[in-house]
Amino acid sequence: MTPSSTNRSGWAAYLQVAPLTLVLICFFAVPVALVVIVSFFRYQMLVGIVPTFTVKNYVDLFTNPTTWTLYASTLKFTLIVLVVTFVLGFWIAYFLVFHIRNLVTAIGLFLVCTVPFWTSNIIRMISWRPVLGREGLINSALQNAGITSQPIDWLLYSDFSVVVAYVHLFTLFMIVPIFNSMARIDKALLEAAIDAGASRFGVIWEVVLPLSKTGIALGALFVVTLVMGDFFVVTVMSGGLSGSATSGIFNDLQFLNYPRAAANAVILLITVLLIAAGIFRLVDVRKELVR
Repeated sequence: MTPSSTNRSGWAAYLQVAPLTLVLICFFAVPVALVVIVSFFRYQMLVGIVPTFTVKNYVDLFTNPTTWTLYASTLKFTLIVLVVTFVLGFWIAYFLVFHIRNLVTAIGLFLVCTVPFWTSNIIRMISWRPVLGREGLINSALQNAGITSQPIDWLLYSDFSVVVAYVHLFTLFMIVPIFNSMARIDKALLEAAIDAGASRFGVIWEVVLPLSKTGIALGALFVVTLVMGDFFVVTVMSGGLSGSATSGIFNDLQFLNYPRAAANAVILLITVLLIAAGIFRLVDVRKELVR
């Protein structure tokens, strides 16, 4: 290969990645950089944004107990939803991959899981109101069966309803990557483990779970980022009784305090990145994907 052909192939590689690089710069790097820059500006009533360097926004956020309360609430919802979606996603994927012998049937059942995503998140979330409300289906069934004499109030406009809505919205994001990881497992490994004397639970714990760790890590990343970045669900389903980190950002935006909102967004971004780094440290996703 001549030097000129080597140079041409090198330029061709750069040209191939140039469109993606341009998109990432315009729609990711530049907006994030602007948010970081604005987070160090000062906000003044009746004046607006004053472009002078200050760390007051970050100091106010870290010294405000409300900030810690909102982030604690966000992490609480994230952990609960992550556990529930993992349990549901893992067993649904396991059933589809290892208990459905017909591939067409498995794909059909998998598509059934995607049916709710044919409607908007708002419709799917609000559809829980007639189910969880005081006069909803669950309360009516419990009262008609004589189990309760009065409606259960904590089913709706509570942390419980927020978790239910999150699980409904985001479980598929856990099912898909775990399903893809399990589909790559050689079923002969399971038969060999059973022949070696392993129990069904032992096969799942020693074979299926370790070989599905890539899908679990990706699903966990999806769920964590979606829950921590959400604002609408926690506001509507809790009736304003619960909050999240994005609630603080939204409140600052309502008062046009963009520097403080930008600082809060930077803190939230760093928090999500730290969690993602922890997930990737436990599982080398890049190594697993190229196998």
